[in-house]
Amino acid sequence: MHSSNRRHFLKQGAAALALPSIAMGPAHAQGAPLKVGVVYVSPVAETGWTYQHDLGRRAIESTFGSRVSTTVVANISGGQDAERVFGELASGGHGLIFGTSFSHMQPMVKAASAFPDVKFQHCSGFQRAANLSTFEARYYDGGYLGGIAAASVSKTKVIGFVGGFPIPDVVATINALMLGARSVDPQMVCKVVWLNSWFDPGREREATTSLMAAGADVLVSMTDTPSAVQAAENKGVWSIGYASDLRKFAPRGQLTSITLDWTSVYVEATRAVLENRWTSTDRWDGIQAGVVKMAPYNTSIPPKALALVQAREAELKAGKLNPFAGPIRDADGKERVARGAVLPNDEIHKTKWFVEGVQGTM
Repeated sequence: MHSSNRRHFLKQGAAALALPSIAMGPAHAQGAPLKVGVVYVSPVAETGWTYQHDLGRRAIESTFGSRVSTTVVANISGGQDAERVFGELASGGHGLIFGTSFSHMQPMVKAASAFPDVKFQHCSGFQRAANLSTFEARYYDGGYLGGIAAASVSKTKVIGFVGGFPIPDVVATINALMLGARSVDPQMVCKVVWLNSWFDPGREREATTSLMAAGADVLVSMTDTPSAVQAAENKGVWSIGYASDLRKFAPRGQLTSITLDWTSVYVEATRAVLENRWTSTDRWDGIQAGVVKMAPYNTSIPPKALALVQAREAELKAGKLNPFAGPIRDADGKERVARGAVLPNDEIHKTKWFVEGVQGTM
């Protein structure tokens, strides 16, 4: 069973983190259901980032049944709001708590420090502790393949990209998108617009419209709404979805979607707590591990291009292809990766520069 009651947590007069005298979350008692809390950055819709995380929560329930009880708190962006929520969950007997946004990082670090007996799993963060694990996806695997597909159909040689925030995971995906596109057509460019929000359908539609007016005939977004692919579909423009397969919003124009399957993360972390063998780890999985998956490719992609993108996907799955293999230059022409070298993982994790062909600011 699960509950979803944001108001309950936010109406409390004092955050648990502000009460050192109760800053010890109860350990999981043998025989009692493990209470698992999951905090979402946006509402739970039928598709998108939060929906994919909720599938992970549902997998916990279907796998472990009465051995677990899950609690959902949605639409929590960060800051004091998040601090209160993580504190209330921890002090309320939850032995395992998931946070699903980069903006949850500092609130989770504080909660992990205050509640050392509670296990925390943070998606998109980079700070860990003895009771705080991190997990992330190599979204850029999908970005690289999407770039190949985009270049194969683009007439204007312009991709439009709508991003939530300029964090390294998104910037790396933009770079891989451009590298994939330029592996097909070196004249391709990518214009980037930032929303500074993960969930703002109106502004996302406006950004998509502005990018199409600027010549983009393929639209890509990394947000938590289908607004970009819907706007592109309405104008007869190609699109690439994100997080979920968004074909129902763009049945003609979606080339593919970069989809995310977090179920293994949620189930394995829960099993480890139930079996009393949980340890702090950092997971970073892509297409090879099945966390990143490509939605079916549009049959309008030319046969040769479709064969190419499928071959590249097979190479990624086999570990034979690295999207960040050199030579790579940045947007200012500076060599970032030499021929024969690859961009190290720690550099990908903190990417703050664009590759050649990307037009935008941080």
